[in-house]
Amino acid sequence: MNIIKEILSKETYAVRQPVLRKGKSIESCVFEGDDLADTHHFGLYDNKKLIGIISLFNKINPIFADENQAQIRGMAVLETHQKKGFGEALVKHCENYCIENKVGLIWFNARTAAVGFYKKMNYQVEGEAFDIKDVGEHYLMFKNL
Repeated sequence: MNIIKEILSKETYAVRQPVLRKGKSIESCVFEGDDLADTHHFGLYDNKKLIGIISLFNKINPIFADENQAQIRGMAVLETHQKKGFGEALVKHCENYCIENKVGLIWFNARTAAVGFYKKMNYQVEGEAFDIKDVGEHYLMFKNL
């Protein structure tokens, strides 16, 4: 049985490191703003094992006019569980959380390899590709809720 529940930032590292920071130190899994009161981390559990994570930050991107925005960061599913709908479930969970809390826009920096995944969920690309040091090429993506 799969459940999604709010978790602590440090609990995300068990998935962030092997998926998003492979071969890097555990310290590289700490994101600025992880422990702010208005940051939320969600974990997806499959038979009580944490297999996917997503973090939702209360962060404004000045490119977008909407005053109520949230940024998704650190969305990851363990490799052995990818392509099974878990990532989509995590994103939908964040969308529902945002709708319930009157957030009108979600934005994030998507790795090039993930752009197709997000486009299937009706996210749009804004602007050109850019590089995030030590991580790789990304695109700014967003969705109005």
